[in-house]
Amino acid sequence: MQDRDIVLSPRLLDELRDHYRRLVRKPAVWLFPGGRWHNADEPISDKAVWQACREAAQRAGIRKPVHPHTLRHCFATHLYDAGTDLCTIQELLGHYDLRETARYIHLSNKHLKDLINPLDQLPRFTDPAES
Repeated sequence: MQDRDIVLSPRLLDELRDHYRRLVRKPAVWLFPGGRWHNADEPISDKAVWQACREAAQRAGIRKPVHPHTLRHCFATHLYDAGTDLCTIQELLGHYDLRETARYIHLSNKHLKDLINPLDQLPRFTDPAES
C-alpha cells in the first residue's frame, strides 16, 4: 500500500495539536499509535482506520460504503467544485497522469450546471434589411 499525503489545513493542524494535548500518555513516535491501549511502537492498523471511517459514516447517517480512499475522492471533488484546476489537484494528489486525477472528479456535476455555453455569448444577429 502506498502512503498518500494531503494538504494539512491550519484548522486541522489546530485539531491535531488539541488531540495531542488531551492525551494522558503522550506517544513517543506516532500521533496515533497502535495496540489495544494505543501505546504501541507502531502506528494504528489499516483495519482500525477502516473501522473509524465506517463508524464516522454511520454517525453521520451515510448509508453508502465509506473507506479511507473515499476521503481522497471527496477531497479532490471538493477542490474541483471550489474551482481548483485539474493540474493543481493532480499535483496535490501526487498523480503522474492527469487521467488518473480526472477519475477522482467524475462524480462532480457542479461545473456542468454552471457551464456557460459560448454560443450564448455571441451577439444577436440583426438583419440589416429590417433596420
